[in-house]
Amino acid sequence: MLAALFDVGSQGVHEEGDALVTHFPPETDVDAIRRTVAAVDPAATIAVSETPVVDWSLWRANVAAHTLGRLTVTPPWLASESDPATTIVIDPAMAFGTGEHATTRGVLRLMQQVVRDGDTVADLGAGSAVLSIAAVKLGASRVAAIELDPDATANAQENIERNDVASRIRFIEGDAAVLLPLVAPVRVVLANIVSSVLVVLLPEIAAALTTDGQAILSGLLHEERDWMLAQLATHGWTVEAEDVEDEWWSVLISRSA
Repeated sequence: MLAALFDVGSQGVHEEGDALVTHFPPETDVDAIRRTVAAVDPAATIAVSETPVVDWSLWRANVAAHTLGRLTVTPPWLASESDPATTIVIDPAMAFGTGEHATTRGVLRLMQQVVRDGDTVADLGAGSAVLSIAAVKLGASRVAAIELDPDATANAQENIERNDVASRIRFIEGDAAVLLPLVAPVRVVLANIVSSVLVVLLPEIAAALTTDGQAILSGLLHEERDWMLAQLATHGWTVEAEDVEDEWWSVLISRSA
């Protein structure tokens, strides 16, 4: 379903319980979207509404810097207030990840327990590349930032250049299930994606990791915790740490011995 939505112009998708919420440009053919969804899942229910006009000057004023352990995520206009060595400067484009969302913050907190000097990392669903940049700031020598949404590419590349980490991050547009085996082995996998996709990717993540590898999963509602723990146990994973903020849950895992 995700690939089909992006094919007809989706600018981003997130999961709310059993529903997928997405948005499209104003000129999008809604009937084409309905036909596409029906072709993938004839039983799907579709609700459409218009997004209100946003005053982006007010929105910008509400974007803050976030200090999370050793790292700070900040928009460009606040970057001068932080140490460049531990600061991730992200232009918060409307459709892409910043430190404003709890799922991003959960991964940033957990990865400080994980990423070591010289590590190789794969960032699945990289979006703005915020987590990829954070991995380099924590010492990673090579990061593959993989993102399915083509609209994320320009923003991610700008952020990578802005943070002076282009020599260590390769941004790759495409399907993580296809691309992850091609960048393996890696010692750390970061995956901030909807839960239904995370479960499908668990075998590929396991196969991509080194023997001492670890993964951080996010994009999960806390109410999904028990279900996901059961999925992880079924696939042979051990939970090493968890992070909860508001209704969101992130988890650090490794392969069971």
